[in-house]
Amino acid sequence: MANQPLKIGGVTVRPGESKDIGLELSETYTGDAIRMPVRVIRAKKPGPRVFVTAAIHGDEINGTGIIHDFLFGEACTIKRGALILVPVVNVLGFENNQRYLPDRRDLNRSFPGSSNGSMASRIAKKLMTEITSKCDYGIDLHSAAFQRTNYPNVRADLSQAATRKLALAFGCALVIDGKGPLGSFRRECARAGCPTIILEAGEPWKIEPSVLQIGVQGIRNVLIHLGMQDGDPIPPPYQATIRKTQWVRATVGGILKFHISPGEFVKEGQPIATNYSILGQEQNIITSPANGIAIGMATMPAVKPGEPVCHIATLTAGQISRYEKRLNTSKADPYKQAQEDLATNVDIVDRAPVEGV
Repeated sequence: MANQPLKIGGVTVRPGESKDIGLELSETYTGDAIRMPVRVIRAKKPGPRVFVTAAIHGDEINGTGIIHDFLFGEACTIKRGALILVPVVNVLGFENNQRYLPDRRDLNRSFPGSSNGSMASRIAKKLMTEITSKCDYGIDLHSAAFQRTNYPNVRADLSQAATRKLALAFGCALVIDGKGPLGSFRRECARAGCPTIILEAGEPWKIEPSVLQIGVQGIRNVLIHLGMQDGDPIPPPYQATIRKTQWVRATVGGILKFHISPGEFVKEGQPIATNYSILGQEQNIITSPANGIAIGMATMPAVKPGEPVCHIATLTAGQISRYEKRLNTSKADPYKQAQEDLATNVDIVDRAPVEGV
């Protein structure tokens, strides 16, 4: 695509130009246009075209903050190719502090979309037509769902060579293998020939400093990898490829007190949380089903049977031993800082480990 004309929303961006475009997505009840903000940066020299999108879920604004920070200073200057930045995709959800669109559909389950379908389907089609089809690579930024937090991790279909290289180049400590849910943006982008990865990090409704640092650093790593920027990539303290994850769920209703923080390594049988009755009586101890790392946790301490408590990514005992040493000895490590930052949003108390752990 390097030498093809670049036109978005009817606006042509020529080599060496940067333009802000309001891409029309829908209309209000009064017929006024609803526009998605897009910044297009095009270098004079031809090269790869990369998009970075955020807030496909309107309440997941850590990605919005990442793009916002990336736009400051010289971080977004490129020497070749084109960079398309979309800080808010789901403008309607963003305006209402809502994950979903007004039609109650999940935009990230509506791709590739249709020009004659539902509101979600039409917006999905517009994004595929105006952004995906004009790019060679994509990065989509997400946070956890309502009442949860995610320790920073990249998710990608590692069976595709180009996607795998992109995921590893981002430089996140955790890379989770998977195609993505049916109808998700990254899955359909990959099917359309545009290798795309996602970053999952932090909570909804928040812009968290350590998440911003990891996100901005990751975007820059990708651009260096693609030859669009000069410099040396910043590697993570370790990089683990995750093939299996599992949610640990509550078995009885009650109030949780956690014994681990997001991003903490755990061993099989280690206490994750204690479930207390509403009057303070201990009901049961929830333990880890495997060796691994806590990549997601509930921030809502009240639970019913079956509700998620902790998301564990499986690692070997040897991996845990190596990674803990690298994380603990690294200076100014945003991943260590993310552990501390995200832990402030859950009630954590000490508890002696179970026997044998």
